[in-house]
Amino acid sequence: MQALTTPPLLTSNMRRLRQEGVAEAAAERGVETIARSLADEGPLTRAELRDRLDSAGVRTEGQALVHLLFLATLRGVAVRGPMRGKEHAYALTRDWLGTPDPVDRGRALAELARRYLVGHGPADDRDLSRWAGLPLRDARAGLAAIASLLREREDGLVDLVKRPPAEPPPPPRLLGPFDPLLLGWVSRDEIVGPHRGLVTTNGIFRPFALVGGRAVATWKLAGGTVTIEPLELVTKRDAAALEADAEQVLAFVTPR
Repeated sequence: MQALTTPPLLTSNMRRLRQEGVAEAAAERGVETIARSLADEGPLTRAELRDRLDSAGVRTEGQALVHLLFLATLRGVAVRGPMRGKEHAYALTRDWLGTPDPVDRGRALAELARRYLVGHGPADDRDLSRWAGLPLRDARAGLAAIASLLREREDGLVDLVKRPPAEPPPPPRLLGPFDPLLLGWVSRDEIVGPHRGLVTTNGIFRPFALVGGRAVATWKLAGGTVTIEPLELVTKRDAAALEADAEQVLAFVTPR
Protein backbone atom coordinates (compact mmCIF):
# COMPACT_ATOMS: atom_id res chain seq x y z
CA MET A 1 0.00 0.00 0.00
CA GLN A 2 2.71 2.47 0.95
CA ALA A 3 4.76 1.85 -2.17
CA LEU A 4 1.71 2.14 -4.46
CA THR A 5 -0.24 5.00 -2.96
CA THR A 6 2.29 7.48 -1.60
CA PRO A 7 4.10 8.69 -4.79
CA PRO A 8 1.07 10.71 -6.03
CA LEU A 9 0.96 12.48 -2.66
CA LEU A 10 4.53 13.78 -2.75
CA THR A 11 3.78 16.62 -5.16
CA SER A 12 0.89 18.01 -3.11
CA ASN A 13 2.90 17.57 0.08
CA MET A 14 5.83 19.62 -1.25
CA ARG A 15 3.41 22.28 -2.49
CA ARG A 16 1.87 22.58 0.98
CA LEU A 17 5.31 22.81 2.58
CA ARG A 18 6.21 25.71 0.26
CA GLN A 19 2.95 27.40 1.19
CA GLU A 20 3.96 27.03 4.84
CA GLY A 21 7.32 28.67 4.16
CA VAL A 22 9.42 25.49 4.09
CA ALA A 23 11.68 25.37 1.04
CA GLU A 24 12.71 22.03 -0.48
CA ALA A 25 16.19 22.12 1.07
CA ALA A 26 14.68 22.83 4.50
CA ALA A 27 12.17 20.00 4.04
CA GLU A 28 15.02 17.60 3.25
CA ARG A 29 16.84 18.77 6.37
CA GLY A 30 13.64 18.22 8.32
CA VAL A 31 13.29 14.61 7.18
CA GLU A 32 16.96 13.98 7.99
CA THR A 33 16.44 15.48 11.46
CA ILE A 34 13.40 13.30 12.10
CA ALA A 35 15.24 10.17 10.94
CA ARG A 36 18.32 10.92 13.03
CA SER A 37 16.29 11.79 16.13
CA LEU A 38 14.24 8.59 15.97
CA ALA A 39 17.35 6.50 15.31
CA ASP A 40 19.22 8.03 18.24
CA GLU A 41 16.41 8.36 20.78
CA GLY A 42 13.71 5.89 19.80
CA PRO A 43 10.02 6.81 19.45
CA LEU A 44 9.20 10.51 19.95
CA THR A 45 5.95 12.44 20.17
CA ARG A 46 4.96 15.24 17.82
CA ALA A 47 5.93 17.83 20.44
CA GLU A 48 9.34 16.22 20.93
CA LEU A 49 9.96 16.12 17.19
CA ARG A 50 8.95 19.78 16.96
CA ASP A 51 11.70 20.57 19.48
CA ARG A 52 14.27 18.63 17.44
CA LEU A 53 13.22 20.38 14.23
CA ASP A 54 13.27 23.80 15.86
CA SER A 55 16.80 23.11 17.10
CA ALA A 56 17.80 22.21 13.53
CA GLY A 57 16.43 25.53 12.27
CA VAL A 58 13.54 23.96 10.35
CA ARG A 59 10.29 25.92 10.40
CA THR A 60 7.44 24.21 12.30
CA GLU A 61 4.94 27.07 12.68
CA GLY A 62 1.39 26.82 11.35
CA GLN A 63 0.86 23.54 9.51
CA ALA A 64 4.54 23.11 8.64
CA LEU A 65 5.14 20.48 11.33
CA VAL A 66 2.19 18.37 10.16
CA HIS A 67 3.42 18.33 6.58
CA LEU A 68 7.03 17.64 7.58
CA LEU A 69 5.87 14.59 9.53
CA PHE A 70 3.70 13.62 6.57
CA LEU A 71 6.72 13.85 4.26
CA ALA A 72 8.72 11.59 6.58
CA THR A 73 5.94 8.99 6.45
CA LEU A 74 5.58 9.28 2.67
CA ARG A 75 9.29 8.61 2.35
CA GLY A 76 8.91 5.50 4.51
CA VAL A 77 11.16 6.98 7.21
CA ALA A 78 8.66 7.17 10.08
CA VAL A 79 5.41 5.53 11.18
CA ARG A 80 3.03 5.92 14.09
CA GLY A 81 4.46 3.69 16.78
CA PRO A 82 3.77 3.12 20.48
CA MET A 83 1.30 5.09 22.55
CA ARG A 84 2.77 7.80 24.77
CA GLY A 85 -0.03 8.79 27.10
CA LYS A 86 -2.97 9.68 24.87
CA GLU A 87 -1.04 10.07 21.62
CA HIS A 88 0.96 7.95 19.24
CA ALA A 89 4.68 8.49 19.23
CA TYR A 90 6.48 8.32 15.90
CA ALA A 91 8.97 5.51 15.39
CA LEU A 92 11.63 4.79 12.81
CA THR A 93 10.00 2.50 10.27
CA ARG A 94 12.82 -0.03 10.16
CA ASP A 95 12.80 -0.27 13.97
CA TRP A 96 9.03 -0.66 14.21
CA LEU A 97 8.28 -2.79 11.14
CA GLY A 98 11.62 -4.12 9.97
CA THR A 99 13.16 -3.64 6.54
CA PRO A 100 10.48 -4.03 3.82
CA ASP A 101 10.97 -6.37 0.90
CA PRO A 102 11.27 -4.83 -2.58
CA VAL A 103 7.88 -4.21 -4.19
CA ASP A 104 7.06 -5.38 -7.71
CA ARG A 105 4.52 -2.78 -8.86
CA GLY A 106 2.55 -5.10 -11.14
CA ARG A 107 2.17 -7.78 -8.49
CA ALA A 108 1.32 -5.14 -5.89
CA LEU A 109 -1.47 -3.70 -8.06
CA ALA A 110 -2.89 -7.18 -8.56
CA GLU A 111 -2.86 -7.91 -4.83
CA LEU A 112 -4.37 -4.52 -4.03
CA ALA A 113 -7.23 -5.16 -6.48
CA ARG A 114 -7.85 -8.62 -5.04
CA ARG A 115 -7.90 -7.41 -1.45
CA TYR A 116 -10.11 -4.47 -2.34
CA LEU A 117 -12.73 -6.77 -3.86
CA VAL A 118 -12.60 -9.09 -0.84
CA GLY A 119 -13.92 -6.23 1.28
CA HIS A 120 -15.74 -4.06 -1.25
CA GLY A 121 -16.91 -6.23 -4.14
CA PRO A 122 -18.84 -5.99 -6.32
CA ALA A 123 -17.24 -2.81 -7.65
CA ASP A 124 -15.57 -1.41 -10.75
CA ASP A 125 -12.30 0.22 -11.77
CA ARG A 126 -13.53 3.71 -10.80
CA ASP A 127 -14.36 2.51 -7.30
CA LEU A 128 -10.92 1.00 -6.84
CA SER A 129 -9.27 4.13 -8.23
CA ARG A 130 -11.20 6.39 -5.84
CA TRP A 131 -10.60 4.21 -2.80
CA ALA A 132 -6.86 3.75 -3.36
CA GLY A 133 -6.16 7.24 -4.71
CA LEU A 134 -4.53 5.74 -7.79
CA PRO A 135 -4.90 6.70 -11.46
CA LEU A 136 -7.63 4.85 -13.30
CA ARG A 137 -5.01 3.13 -15.47
CA ASP A 138 -3.46 1.55 -12.36
CA ALA A 139 -6.84 0.34 -11.11
CA ARG A 140 -7.55 -1.21 -14.50
CA ALA A 141 -4.11 -2.84 -14.58
CA GLY A 142 -4.68 -4.38 -11.15
CA LEU A 143 -8.07 -5.79 -12.12
CA ALA A 144 -6.76 -7.06 -15.47
CA ALA A 145 -3.99 -8.92 -13.65
CA ILE A 146 -6.54 -10.93 -11.66
CA ALA A 147 -9.06 -11.36 -14.50
CA SER A 148 -9.06 -15.15 -14.04
CA LEU A 149 -10.37 -14.68 -10.49
CA LEU A 150 -13.24 -12.40 -11.49
CA ARG A 151 -16.79 -12.65 -12.75
CA GLU A 152 -18.48 -9.77 -14.52
CA ARG A 153 -22.03 -8.93 -13.53
CA GLU A 154 -24.79 -7.69 -15.80
CA ASP A 155 -24.57 -4.24 -14.21
CA GLY A 156 -20.93 -3.91 -15.30
CA LEU A 157 -19.44 -4.47 -11.85
CA VAL A 158 -16.94 -7.22 -11.15
CA ASP A 159 -16.51 -9.49 -8.18
CA LEU A 160 -14.29 -12.32 -7.04
CA VAL A 161 -15.61 -15.68 -8.16
CA LYS A 162 -14.92 -17.28 -4.79
CA ARG A 163 -15.79 -14.35 -2.51
CA PRO A 164 -18.13 -15.53 0.27
CA PRO A 165 -21.64 -14.05 0.19
CA ALA A 166 -21.97 -10.72 1.93
CA GLU A 167 -23.23 -10.72 5.50
CA PRO A 168 -26.71 -9.24 6.04
CA PRO A 169 -26.86 -5.64 7.27
CA PRO A 170 -26.01 -5.29 10.97
CA PRO A 171 -28.66 -4.41 13.55
CA PRO A 172 -29.34 -0.68 14.07
CA ARG A 173 -26.20 1.09 15.21
CA LEU A 174 -24.38 4.40 15.34
CA LEU A 175 -21.38 4.81 13.03
CA GLY A 176 -18.66 7.40 13.52
CA PRO A 177 -17.42 10.15 11.22
CA PHE A 178 -15.50 8.94 8.14
CA ASP A 179 -16.81 5.41 8.62
CA PRO A 180 -15.32 3.08 5.96
CA LEU A 181 -18.84 2.14 4.87
CA LEU A 182 -18.99 5.44 2.95
CA LEU A 183 -15.41 5.50 1.72
CA GLY A 184 -15.11 2.47 -0.54
CA TRP A 185 -17.03 3.43 -3.68
CA VAL A 186 -17.65 6.29 -6.09
CA SER A 187 -21.40 6.29 -5.38
CA ARG A 188 -22.82 6.24 -1.84
CA ASP A 189 -26.45 6.40 -2.94
CA GLU A 190 -27.36 2.90 -1.72
CA ILE A 191 -26.52 3.94 1.83
CA VAL A 192 -27.19 7.69 2.06
CA GLY A 193 -30.13 7.84 -0.37
CA PRO A 194 -31.48 11.40 -0.44
CA HIS A 195 -29.48 12.40 2.66
CA ARG A 196 -26.44 13.63 0.79
CA GLY A 197 -25.64 16.17 3.49
CA LEU A 198 -24.00 13.32 5.39
CA VAL A 199 -20.95 14.12 3.28
CA THR A 200 -20.39 17.88 3.13
CA THR A 201 -19.04 19.80 0.15
CA ASN A 202 -15.70 20.29 1.94
CA GLY A 203 -15.25 16.55 2.41
CA ILE A 204 -16.46 16.02 5.98
CA PHE A 205 -18.20 12.68 6.64
CA ARG A 206 -20.71 13.13 9.47
CA PRO A 207 -21.49 10.43 12.05
CA PHE A 208 -24.75 8.69 11.19
CA ALA A 209 -27.16 5.98 12.25
CA LEU A 210 -27.55 2.87 10.12
CA VAL A 211 -30.79 0.89 9.98
CA GLY A 212 -31.31 -1.90 7.46
CA GLY A 213 -28.15 -0.88 5.64
CA ARG A 214 -29.33 2.72 5.10
CA ALA A 215 -28.57 6.02 6.79
CA VAL A 216 -31.59 7.23 8.78
CA ALA A 217 -30.20 9.81 11.23
CA THR A 218 -27.17 11.80 12.28
CA TRP A 219 -25.86 11.91 15.82
CA LYS A 220 -23.42 13.81 17.98
CA LEU A 221 -21.75 13.46 21.36
CA ALA A 222 -21.52 16.62 23.47
CA GLY A 223 -21.56 17.27 27.19
CA GLY A 224 -21.75 13.59 28.01
CA THR A 225 -24.93 13.15 25.97
CA VAL A 226 -25.56 11.40 22.65
CA THR A 227 -28.14 13.24 20.56
CA ILE A 228 -29.74 11.42 17.62
CA GLU A 229 -31.26 13.64 14.93
CA PRO A 230 -33.60 11.66 12.60
CA LEU A 231 -33.44 12.12 8.85
CA GLU A 232 -36.50 9.94 8.27
CA LEU A 233 -39.05 7.93 10.23
CA VAL A 234 -37.98 4.63 11.79
CA THR A 235 -39.93 2.06 13.74
CA LYS A 236 -40.13 2.28 17.53
CA ARG A 237 -38.11 -0.93 17.73
CA ASP A 238 -35.30 0.49 15.59
CA ALA A 239 -35.34 3.78 17.48
CA ALA A 240 -34.99 1.89 20.76
CA ALA A 241 -32.09 -0.10 19.33
CA LEU A 242 -30.32 3.12 18.36
CA GLU A 243 -30.84 4.56 21.83
CA ALA A 244 -29.38 1.37 23.30
CA ASP A 245 -26.35 1.72 21.03
CA ALA A 246 -26.00 5.34 22.18
CA GLU A 247 -25.73 4.04 25.74
CA GLN A 248 -22.94 1.73 24.60
CA VAL A 249 -21.14 4.69 23.01
CA LEU A 250 -21.33 6.61 26.29
CA ALA A 251 -20.13 3.60 28.25
CA PHE A 252 -17.14 3.29 25.90
CA VAL A 253 -16.04 6.92 26.10
CA THR A 254 -16.82 7.56 29.79
CA PRO A 255 -13.76 7.14 32.04
CA ARG A 256 -14.12 4.55 34.77
